[in-house]
Amino acid sequence: MSSSARPRMTGIGRVLVIVYAIMALAATGRSFVQIAQRFDEAPLAYTLSAVSAVVYVVATLALVFAGRRGWYLVAWIAIGFELVGVLVIGTLSLMMPELFAHDTVWSWYGRGYVFIPLVLPFLGLWWLITHRPGARARATEHAVAAP
Repeated sequence: MSSSARPRMTGIGRVLVIVYAIMALAATGRSFVQIAQRFDEAPLAYTLSAVSAVVYVVATLALVFAGRRGWYLVAWIAIGFELVGVLVIGTLSLMMPELFAHDTVWSWYGRGYVFIPLVLPFLGLWWLITHRPGARARATEHAVAAP
């Protein structure tokens, strides 16, 4: 692991990655059971649960490797998609509950997951904003270059 990625893996960064990993496992497990047992009852809801599982897996990996510019961009895309997904699905599940015969991970803004899906993308985006790759290296270079 490079030193530029190390700050993400300490303190709050480590907690954020762990919560994303737990959400990835929970969403993957939920969608697998839903699709395997009752897909014909609510295909839209269960497909959305599977999509959220993929998003959480990608976001987790991207946060772990976000010290590299490519992964940093992937993290922004995944967490941005997560935020839009939870807001859109959460709002639709309130306004048009007939669309969702069964709950998804993001239904009711993540009510089934203690609203963690609603809060998590805001924390993830905050973390990405405050921990840009190379920002620490540039700050060190400027400090060394200053007389």
